[in-house]
Amino acid sequence: MSGWSARVGGGASRTGGLPDFPWDTIREAAQRARTHPDGIVDLSVGTPVDPTPEVVQRALRDAADAPGYPLTAGTPALREAAAGWAARSRGAVGLDPAAVLPTVGSKELVAWLPTQLGLGPGDVVVIPEVAYPTYDVGARLAGARAVAVPPGGWPTPDELAGDRVRLVWLNSPSNPTGAVAGVEELRASVQRARDEGAVVASDECYAELAWDVPEVPSVLDPRVAGASHDGLLLVTSLSKRSNLAGYRGAVVMGDPELVAHLLGVRKHAGMIVPTPVQAAVAAAFSDDEHVAVQRERYRARRAVLRTALEGAGLLVEHSEAGLYLWTRSADSTDGPDGAAGPTGRELLDRLAGVGVLVAPGDFYGPSARAHVRVALTASDERVAAAAARLGSLAR
Repeated sequence: MSGWSARVGGGASRTGGLPDFPWDTIREAAQRARTHPDGIVDLSVGTPVDPTPEVVQRALRDAADAPGYPLTAGTPALREAAAGWAARSRGAVGLDPAAVLPTVGSKELVAWLPTQLGLGPGDVVVIPEVAYPTYDVGARLAGARAVAVPPGGWPTPDELAGDRVRLVWLNSPSNPTGAVAGVEELRASVQRARDEGAVVASDECYAELAWDVPEVPSVLDPRVAGASHDGLLLVTSLSKRSNLAGYRGAVVMGDPELVAHLLGVRKHAGMIVPTPVQAAVAAAFSDDEHVAVQRERYRARRAVLRTALEGAGLLVEHSEAGLYLWTRSADSTDGPDGAAGPTGRELLDRLAGVGVLVAPGDFYGPSARAHVRVALTASDERVAAAAARLGSLAR
């Protein structure tokens, strides 16, 4: 053993090691999809393709002369804009702008939140059974342990094995399934976490993309949180609703004491959002019109893709909100010992054969191995191409 791996113990460390990066495991499928005569239709990662709104670009340009250090806490304009958005969009009435903190994209916050909260060995992070992989990665980076539970669930004593739950991740609408948790489910999860002295972090990055439900409740809504935001954090990103993935603009907000603690840690670590990006984030949170425009783009693409997937004999499940269609073969089921019928990996290969790339469900947990996640983030032309190719599978 030599070099870097020897210096860190061959990859074994206090984190217990990290899993392979999921997207590296579909390189062959991606290459196969690229060989299609009309090129690949990439519906896998979910990266935005539409223009960044002009109101946001203008704010970035206007703030380009920024010779001094940014404020780790965020500018007053950013905090006030985000708090105003939370009241309008998430029902978080009365949120103090001081309880808002900008982050370098939401993935950074998800990955480092357990560490910044001081978690370590003997601590448990509760995550959804089917979930964004970074929830688990964040627990590992802190030296803690993730335990996956079904919606509204809680770890059993055997799963806890004497460890203590310190952090609970909620995610509604779910990435990848698009399932939405109602007020009662969220309230019950919050109450259980409070009873146990655990922090609740609610990932609501897709909450403004509701399709088949009347609302997507927030953890900071008083119907869920009660009279205070104690122990609660809302995490949201501007990547998808405002096409700002390249800006790395996001915020965490909620319990003032928790936000103040995170601010102190992040000051020491130099985790600062650049000043021009802070101006852009403030502009994005202050303008609702561009969000409505983008939502209608996704609504139209979703209709085309869903019709095409179902026309090809595939089933779309959940998907009542968010940026994805949660899809499986009609003769497949997820099971505790593996998928019956074609797996998500097999469906991935089948779709790659017609030049359409998706994400296999096993990225998001072993209980999702029959599914694939189909993103709505492609241009109208590429979505139309995907629909035509899916039509060929039905024939």
